[in-house]
Amino acid sequence: MDTFTAMEAFVRVVETGTFTKAADALGRPKAAVTRLIQQLEAHLRVKLLHRTTRRVTVTPEGMTYYQQALRLLGEVRELEATLSQSRRGPRGRLRVESSGTISRLLLIPALPSFYARYPQIHIELGVSDRVVDLLADNVDCAIRGGPVKDESLVARHLGDLCYWLCASPRYLERHGAPLHPLELAGPAHAVVSYFSSLSGKELPIVFVREGERLEVQGRSLLTLNETNAYLAAGLAGLGVMFAPRFVLEPYLASGELVRVLDGWRPEPRPLFLVYPPTRQLGAGARVFIEWLTELFASRPNLWRDDAGA
Repeated sequence: MDTFTAMEAFVRVVETGTFTKAADALGRPKAAVTRLIQQLEAHLRVKLLHRTTRRVTVTPEGMTYYQQALRLLGEVRELEATLSQSRRGPRGRLRVESSGTISRLLLIPALPSFYARYPQIHIELGVSDRVVDLLADNVDCAIRGGPVKDESLVARHLGDLCYWLCASPRYLERHGAPLHPLELAGPAHAVVSYFSSLSGKELPIVFVREGERLEVQGRSLLTLNETNAYLAAGLAGLGVMFAPRFVLEPYLASGELVRVLDGWRPEPRPLFLVYPPTRQLGAGARVFIEWLTELFASRPNLWRDDAGA
């Protein structure tokens, strides 16, 4: 038995919660992962996992072994990454998750500068507004907007995104411009609403003005949970919408959208880079995080509201 391989398989089973997901993450047949765990338990002469047809749970002895194995595997990977980087620079696979608008407008256009520095890193970019399970889906890090509610993740605050409120000229011709946020909840106006893929609930618009904070659940005809589709609905005149400044600026410049509710601002939303604390960051992940932090720091229009309505 290869103890290192068996240890790695055990750690992945604990993190993903199933043999099937662990096998997928490791690129091995499920039977091979099962056999490795059985051999490891026989070698240690202790039960590490309780297995039923529906779930896998860790025994107290298994949890102790998991914590120590995680530390040892992390140290080995750290050593390998350090030696590899010193010889030839960071390389390997890096799995990243990000929303559609951030991927399309910020991340992908800047990636040539990343590859100019680190040509041996292969990025797998998952593009979705869905909140994925980083451990179960074998994701190294993710860019997420809004508060991070999963306290098990390490969250690096990148900044607070500036949001603007706007509508299309077609919408304004039919309904006029709202003069107060509460009008968005009445019969004269409509909003394009966004619902959380995690909770299924529609997100209210939170306004701020001179220290005043106002939360409005607008009247909506259409609710979406993907940012590019949400933008398309606003451009089609289906309601008042709010989105990050960097998303809206080209459409405001072309006249396809017009800012509304002068003086009121949607509350800024924090942007985080998150990753599992139990996963030792490899050299590729570390340089990507450093590069991404530099990228967002160089884009002041992400965070500042310094243009008139």
